[in-house]
Amino acid sequence: MATTLDKPTVPTVSLADEARDPIGFAQALGGSFERFGFAIVSDHGVPPEIIADADAKAKAFFALPDEVKRKYANAGGGGQRGYIPFGIETAKGAKAHDLKEFWHVGRELPAGDPLREVMPDNVWPEEIEGFRKAELALYNALEDAGRRLLTAIARYLNLPANFFDATIENGNSVLRLLHYPPMGPDGPSIRAGAHEDINTITLLLGAEEAGLELLDRNGDWLPVQPKPGELAINVGDMLQRLTNNVLRSTTHRVLNPAPERRGFARYSMPFFLHFRPDYLIETLPQCVGPDRPNLYPPITAHDYLYERLREIKLA
Repeated sequence: MATTLDKPTVPTVSLADEARDPIGFAQALGGSFERFGFAIVSDHGVPPEIIADADAKAKAFFALPDEVKRKYANAGGGGQRGYIPFGIETAKGAKAHDLKEFWHVGRELPAGDPLREVMPDNVWPEEIEGFRKAELALYNALEDAGRRLLTAIARYLNLPANFFDATIENGNSVLRLLHYPPMGPDGPSIRAGAHEDINTITLLLGAEEAGLELLDRNGDWLPVQPKPGELAINVGDMLQRLTNNVLRSTTHRVLNPAPERRGFARYSMPFFLHFRPDYLIETLPQCVGPDRPNLYPPITAHDYLYERLREIKLA
C-alpha cells in the first residue's frame, strides 16, 4: 500500500477560469472526474451570504426537539422531501444504518405542471422563520453552478456546450441539509457508509470538516479536503451510465471523527443535481467502441432513481 506522502490528491480547479479558458477548464475538470470521480472547485460563484443563511436555518431546525422534527417526516415520496430521521438511510448492501438525520428540499413546480405527478411538493417547517427563502436561494445558486460545471463536462466529452441544459431543465434535483450528531463510543455504524451517489453530479458544501474519503482505483481511501467555502464535486451514477464509465461514480464515505472531535456535530449541504424525470439515460455514442462495449441499457431518470432509492431504504 502507498504511504500517505505517496497518495495522489484530488485537484482543485477554479470556476473563474472557465470564462477565460473554457477548453482548459473543461480538460482540468473532466480529467479529475475521469481519474478520481471527484474534483474540488473554488471560485464557484455561490454567494457566501446565501451559504451562511441556509446553514444557519438548517442548524436551527436540527436543534429543535425530536418530536417537533418528526412532524415533518414524510412517509411518501421516497424520502425525497422534508425530514428523514436519524437511523433511516442505509448504504446499499450495508447492515448498519448511517449516523445522520437530514432534510430534503426539491424543486418548486407551478400548479398544473405534469412533473408534479412524479416530483412531490416541498415541506416547510413553520418553527424556523425564513427557512423556505434561505434554502431555495441556496438551491437555485447551486443549480446555477452545476449548470456551468456540466457545460464544461459537455466540452470534455466533445458534445455541444449546451448539451446538458435540456437534460436538467426542471430536473428532480435535491438539496440535502445534513446533520451528523455528536458521537458516543464506537459501534457498527459510521456517519455515512461507503456508497455511490445516484444522480448526475453532486455539489457539496461543508466537506472541509474531516471525514469525507473516496475509494481510489488502487484500493486506497483518499481524503477529500476542500478549503472553507470550496465545493467538493463528484460524478453520480446517472452520469456514469450516460458516459459508459468514462466518467467514474466513485465510492465514498464519511468516517467517524477522531476521539477528540466526537463531541462535535458535523453539518454539510450536498446538492444532488438530477436529470429531468423523463430524460432517457442512454449511452452516448462517443463513449462506446471496440475496447469499450456498452454496459448499460437505456432507462429513464425517474425509473433509475426509484430503483436506487429502494436499495437504500428510502423508498
